[in-house]
Amino acid sequence: MNQRVLVASNRGPISYQFGADGSLTGRRGGGGMIAGVTDGLAALGDEASVTWICAALSDADRVIARREGGPRDEDGIPVRMLDIPPDVFGRAYNNVANSALWFLLHQLFATPDQPQFGAGFRRDWDAYVAYNEMFADALFQEAGAQEAAGDLRILVQDYHLCLVPRLLRDRLGGAAQNAGVGYFCHTPWAPPDYYRMLPADIARALLDGILGADQAGFHAARWATAFMDCCAELLGADIEKAHNERPGARLAAAGRVSGPAGRVTYRGHVTEVAVHPLGVDAPALRERARAGDVRAHAGVLRQAAGDRKLIVRVDRTELSKNIVRGLAAYRELLATRPQWRGRVVHLAFAYPSRSELTEYRVYTERVRQLALEISGEFSTPDWNPLILEVKDDYPRSLAACALADVLLVNPIRDGMNLVAQEGPVLSERGCALVLSREAGAAATLAADALLVNPFDITETAEALHQALVMSDEERQRRSAALAATAAADPPARWLGDQLASLAR
Repeated sequence: MNQRVLVASNRGPISYQFGADGSLTGRRGGGGMIAGVTDGLAALGDEASVTWICAALSDADRVIARREGGPRDEDGIPVRMLDIPPDVFGRAYNNVANSALWFLLHQLFATPDQPQFGAGFRRDWDAYVAYNEMFADALFQEAGAQEAAGDLRILVQDYHLCLVPRLLRDRLGGAAQNAGVGYFCHTPWAPPDYYRMLPADIARALLDGILGADQAGFHAARWATAFMDCCAELLGADIEKAHNERPGARLAAAGRVSGPAGRVTYRGHVTEVAVHPLGVDAPALRERARAGDVRAHAGVLRQAAGDRKLIVRVDRTELSKNIVRGLAAYRELLATRPQWRGRVVHLAFAYPSRSELTEYRVYTERVRQLALEISGEFSTPDWNPLILEVKDDYPRSLAACALADVLLVNPIRDGMNLVAQEGPVLSERGCALVLSREAGAAATLAADALLVNPFDITETAEALHQALVMSDEERQRRSAALAATAAADPPARWLGDQLASLAR
């Protein structure tokens, strides 16, 4: 083994639940971050010894966390689950990470009313600090068990753990010079004018925390630039932005796609800022789509659609995914382009998300209500214009992507977005992609997608029409190009590039 790798993230690669008889069963953790990191680590094989540190998210997880030895994920990676007190976890995860930082980084606040940073939020912030300290302690313990510190690489994932790089560097002291620490942000990053909504000391603490890393990675250049701008304006850090492409870097119409974005010097430490877009493992994804459960769903969906065109979306019921405006655009398409009535079906498949937060429960009900209104307005005895299902069904989602004539991905903002890449890879006949310009994936897919302003319902409706009337030849050409781009940065390369950068 050439190196030891420690990964830290809120959600881990495996989660547990109680069966009816009280037994514990594990299943792979969900989400694009988990999929990307897991697949990237699996590609390392015997070249690295890996340990993954995560939070115990459920009572079943906590039982596992208290056992000797700890679990392993489906690929055999040892997992260390942290038994964080439920009150600390709830305040850190729900009240700070998801209710404040997620909204901030995606610029989702309804600013006449939110955010409000009062005494209650300060108590929640204390929990977020304590939560990050527990991760830093665990990483420090694992790092101390590594005899050859020079072989150690530490990969801290996402906005839940912004403080960990600095906390860990403080704990490591001089040993930090021999351990490469990387931080990766899977979300967008807000520009300084928006980021300043945070209390000043907290805004600085988050930036300072990330700058404890040797490298800070982002999916798109615009997010990396926004982060560096925040460091300059709020910390007074020395910023050096990269202007020349590194040899071999791929380019897109929107600018740099991958490679160094610059460097930030602060408190005597240099943090490299880099762009690492995450694509998909195309062979593995296509193999999964050939499985019997996916084919069975495909048969049901074909029967439901008949010979009609299919517009597909696959999302979590997450506020940033913009499902309501997407449905409104479909409604406008049917209202203004009556030739499509009876000739198209919209499959809107949504995964329940963050139902413990009131805003998400309300939003999910708005999605359901709008879907009912569209069906009530346009359906006929032999045509249902919209099929909405709010449940977690991965095989069904793969089947829908394979059958799509048009894939709609219109987030308000998104760090990357894997669905926009998975759809073309899975497509059987070629699909047209209607893509928000605010998705990080737009930096790589812009040339072959139909880009839209996610707030412009009329523009999105027109893009849906253009996608539907697109010739088979053009649709197949665009889809093949999109699939090739998505496959160019598979998880193995995405993670490998980060490890190689830390080694340098």
